[in-house]
Amino acid sequence: MVGRRGQGQMIALGVFAALLAGCSGNAPPPAPPPTHVTVATPLQRNIVDWDEYIGRFEAIQDVEIRPRVSGAIDQVLFRDGQIVRRGQALFTIDPRPYRATLMQAQASVAKARASVANAQTELNRAQTLLEAQAISKEEFETKQAAQRTASADQEAARAQASAAMLNLGFTTVRSPITGRVSDRKVSRGNLVAEGQTVLTRVVSTDPIWFSFDGAESFYLKYLRQDRAGERGSSRSTPNPVEIQLADESGYRWHGRMEFVDNAIDPNSGTIRAHAVVANPDGFLTPGLFGRARLLGSGTYRAMLVPDEAIITDQTRKLVYVVGKDGKVAPRPVVTGPPVEGLRVVREGLAPTDHVVINGLTRLQPGMPVKATMTVLKPRAANTSPISSPNTAPPAAEAGVR
Repeated sequence: MVGRRGQGQMIALGVFAALLAGCSGNAPPPAPPPTHVTVATPLQRNIVDWDEYIGRFEAIQDVEIRPRVSGAIDQVLFRDGQIVRRGQALFTIDPRPYRATLMQAQASVAKARASVANAQTELNRAQTLLEAQAISKEEFETKQAAQRTASADQEAARAQASAAMLNLGFTTVRSPITGRVSDRKVSRGNLVAEGQTVLTRVVSTDPIWFSFDGAESFYLKYLRQDRAGERGSSRSTPNPVEIQLADESGYRWHGRMEFVDNAIDPNSGTIRAHAVVANPDGFLTPGLFGRARLLGSGTYRAMLVPDEAIITDQTRKLVYVVGKDGKVAPRPVVTGPPVEGLRVVREGLAPTDHVVINGLTRLQPGMPVKATMTVLKPRAANTSPISSPNTAPPAAEAGVR
């Protein structure tokens, strides 16, 4: 049996345990310290978007050289692949048959000239006799007809002589344009046929076209910008184009828009266009691949924030903004191209918003935070006149022509 003293001790222990349990249930847990974050106001810039395209360089003039007379090649007067000037002799075709034909035509002209002189003499004599009533009027009219026939024969002979002179001139095949010549397709002694045999090819190099296909969505955007007065249509405005070659990291080639086609291709949903680019040293060659960026908008005011401040939530992009109550709230934004190492935010932010740029992983909407203010600065040099290019269209919308 437990004694009275032992029972009292057990009761005291039970009361003490109950008191301890009651105290632990009523005390609230200690509040966690506020999350530390770094915030900054967006960097403001005047932005112009650049749309990106894929295309190739094309010669403005591309000529297959064919002979205008038939004959045997007598001389080849150029080096394969050299730059030739307009009017420069490239080939000579044996001129002797054409020189003989010209001499024959010139002799016919001389003969016709003599016939005209004789007919004019006869007509003058007939005029005198007619006035003396020594011949009939019918005989005088016959002399007139003979004089007109001789004059017509003289004009025909002159025309034949001119044609013969042209053909003799065509025996020297000249370049119709200034550009780079291809290799010779014929050699000395080969017979060539008028208008059929390809002798070589000449392509112009300065200036040169950069041709590309533009997406229908971009075309519609440009039309609406033109109607709103934000950006002129490339049909009437020489909008700037910058081009990067396959082995280049920057856009060092500069041109201007010159042509937009008059219809959209129903099969691809694209429209043809080209820009003209100066190429004084001939470095750019027809067929070269290039990536171009075309002025894609008017100037607008945009906010810049770091990429790490932007969260992707399925189809949305969000940033966290610290309010006046010290709590964070998500803010949907519309982003644009990168500029100076930061990301353009077209919509969703005000210049005075405190955007969280560090400590995002621990945040929940409505959470109180302890914010440390910092100042955003550009992280990279600006690599274009105003902004970097917009996101490139898919390959199906902007491809090689």
